[in-house]
Amino acid sequence: MTKLPTKAVIAAAGFGTRFLPQTKAMPKEMLPLVDKPIIQYVVEELVSVGIKDIIIVTGQAKRAIEDHFDSPTEDLIANLKMGGEKKKPLLKMVEEISTMANFAYVRQKGPYGNGTPLLNVAHLIGDEPFIYTWSDDFIDATPPRFQQLIDLYKKYNASVLACIRAKSEADYARYGFASGVEVEPGVIDTDAVIEKPGKANAPSDLATVSGFLFTPDIFEYLRTAQNQMQEGDELWYNDALKLMLQDGKKIMSAEIKSGRYYDAGDKLEYLKTVIDFALRRDDIGDSLRSYLQEKLK
Repeated sequence: MTKLPTKAVIAAAGFGTRFLPQTKAMPKEMLPLVDKPIIQYVVEELVSVGIKDIIIVTGQAKRAIEDHFDSPTEDLIANLKMGGEKKKPLLKMVEEISTMANFAYVRQKGPYGNGTPLLNVAHLIGDEPFIYTWSDDFIDATPPRFQQLIDLYKKYNASVLACIRAKSEADYARYGFASGVEVEPGVIDTDAVIEKPGKANAPSDLATVSGFLFTPDIFEYLRTAQNQMQEGDELWYNDALKLMLQDGKKIMSAEIKSGRYYDAGDKLEYLKTVIDFALRRDDIGDSLRSYLQEKLK
């Protein structure tokens, strides 16, 4: 029987320079979508598909992330208890945050690139499949994107890359694109991932973004890629994927069905994300919609 993933790695070591000065002291992962930080949405999705252990790879000035997923302070508990019945739901909510999963934190060390966080946590993952994802973007989908990845992993017993369909010519200069044979609608048996090819040279319209389910053999190939680096080179997970494909390893790339991609690491896209999530809320959605309609007259 295929062993299902119970561990996930969230890369959260970036500086968030696009949001300076706001991110000078506050991690970009803690930017709120109304009243909940972006990274909590990612964690909740992971927990919803059976992930028990979440390893967050951080850098300097990221202590706020650890504090957020820690137990609430005694002062906060006392303050909420003083609020009586009205504050009970808030107390329950903040207490549940720390018990959603087992959290571990690792400081990123090594060369620049999205392959380095994986090498930093290899000793914690061991010989298990796992999910690798980011802390400031996600695909909002039903069923959840990670459930879709798990279902395909069970079917093909291979690493699976989450994908979205490119919508504009600019997308082809932003993402990596999957190449290979389409074995079912929206699913490619991958032979390469071409980074930022431009529309004319793109092998497909499936852009690999937002989250991946990797088999543990990726660590071996990451170490090989690191050993082949020259001074000043960067280490990318795609370096390992290339070596895996050369060895005949199966890697699938799959469109996340019924999903919308949100990149909250970009200023404009972040604002769009906040508005979308606010509009769907029962407490403020209607009022915000009326306000926006009035402003846009």
